[in-house]
Amino acid sequence: MHKKIVLEIIGKVQGVLYRVNTMNKAKELNLTGYVKNNKDGTVEIIAEGEENNLKNLIIWCYQGSPNANVEKIKENWENYIGDFNSFEIKH
Repeated sequence: MHKKIVLEIIGKVQGVLYRVNTMNKAKELNLTGYVKNNKDGTVEIIAEGEENNLKNLIIWCYQGSPNANVEKIKENWENYIGDFNSFEIKH
């Protein structure tokens, strides 16, 4: 079943290649959406795809890039809309 997830990644997640690594992992999991840095130092991820693949992305997000230190992840599950064609880094 396709779902949509909105994630807020809290911790040391900017300046450590977190977005690039997230994009690569999302593509590997065949997900669409985007990842972006927020002004408050968090990272936002919006992803759509198979529910199991989204769950795998969440598990991966706790590790993220090697120099990241994820303290907390806020999750918000939503209905699949099909808004995206690919997964990208949003600026």
